[in-house]
Amino acid sequence: MSLANLPKGWRSSSSRLLALYSTLFVAWSSILLGVLYWEVKGYLDQMARHSLMQRQQLFARFEGQDLVEALVASMAFDKPAVDAFGLFDARLRPLFGPIRQVPANLPLDGQIHELGSCIVSTDPNLPRSSCAAVATRTRAGNWLIIVRDNGSLFAVSTLILHALLWGLSLTIIPGVAGWYLLRRRPLRRIHALQASAEAIVSGDMSKRLPVSTRRDELDMLALIVNDMLGQIERLMNEVKGVCDNIAHDLRTPLTRLRARLYRIQQEAPDSPHGPEIAQVIAEADGLMARFRGLLRISELQDQRRRSAFVELQLAPLLQELHDFYLPLAEEGEISLHLTLDEPLPAVTGDRALLFEALANLLDNAIKFTPAGGNVVLHAGTWEGHARIQVRDSGPGIPAAEREAVFQRFHRSEHDNPQGFGLGLSLVAAIVELHGFRLSIDAAAEGGASLVLDCPTKTALA
Repeated sequence: MSLANLPKGWRSSSSRLLALYSTLFVAWSSILLGVLYWEVKGYLDQMARHSLMQRQQLFARFEGQDLVEALVASMAFDKPAVDAFGLFDARLRPLFGPIRQVPANLPLDGQIHELGSCIVSTDPNLPRSSCAAVATRTRAGNWLIIVRDNGSLFAVSTLILHALLWGLSLTIIPGVAGWYLLRRRPLRRIHALQASAEAIVSGDMSKRLPVSTRRDELDMLALIVNDMLGQIERLMNEVKGVCDNIAHDLRTPLTRLRARLYRIQQEAPDSPHGPEIAQVIAEADGLMARFRGLLRISELQDQRRRSAFVELQLAPLLQELHDFYLPLAEEGEISLHLTLDEPLPAVTGDRALLFEALANLLDNAIKFTPAGGNVVLHAGTWEGHARIQVRDSGPGIPAAEREAVFQRFHRSEHDNPQGFGLGLSLVAAIVELHGFRLSIDAAAEGGASLVLDCPTKTALA
């Protein structure tokens, strides 16, 4: 039996918590860095406008040749393609400076304006991108155009932005790496716990959940479960021992009782109590058969029997089973068919036990199929492993009873009154011992379909 598959990747709770923490950390870091960049950009914008206003006020104090000399002196300290100026007459004809044309969208109002496109010129030393510009009137009636390029002026903010982006990436990368590494260790431990739990579910009650040296929450839970498993194993062994002892101890007096009754029957064949004695002998035989069945199931639940498992081929086993039950089917006027898909995957198990389990299923199918009916024994491949089906055209098994039929002593209304209700319990014990899966469904022939899945990777691993 296999437990539910573990969630993979981000679906695990630890991965989701780590991913949520990383997302919140990156989100708050992004907000912090964004606010910082916005504040720095606003401060630099304010400083640039203030600097442009100071230059405007400075050049407004000069006139004529003094203004030209001041502009020339300013050019010596200005950075090319960042700061530029142009002196124009009243008709906006260029007089002096690198700017030979007033920007088309610059109002002549003495105010600082942000221009989306700055100067149209072939001179590479003039600002081209967005800029802050102002047109101021001199005392002589001329126009002085002063321009400062925003793109170059805010190179510092660009550097800050790049630094912030690098910082953001350096928070994302460790966050993702930490999320990946931190989720691997809990998942490895959960996989180890799952492997041990599957072995326990398959019947190995001596197995315990692994415990590390860290003694964390998972270890505390594993220790609690291990203590519980120890108590369950002890109680099960006690109950199993009591039942086995009762079955074993009663078998001897029942054997003696039957022997004495048989001796009385033989010594007084004409006794008027002969029919009653024969009926008591039959009842004793039934009780002994039940005890043998219980002891057989108890023996099969011993996991140590797996040490004798070998790899075997199904085709010869099924052919032998078909040949063995074919005369019984023909005697009841029932058609028994064997169909095999090629190639059949090999299975690992005990050949005698598998023959016993399949024989029990086939015997039930023939027993409950009326004359003229059909029984099909089919083997094929399903999802990479072998699948064996026993289908019949009998009354079938009601859906409400399909789980209960594997319980000990369960008998439905269609059962043989001489049966003990241990046949399918014995089959279930053999199936569980091998780590296979047995299910019941409705057959296409109208009766029951018992499907035995034989995975290659069983609980033996």
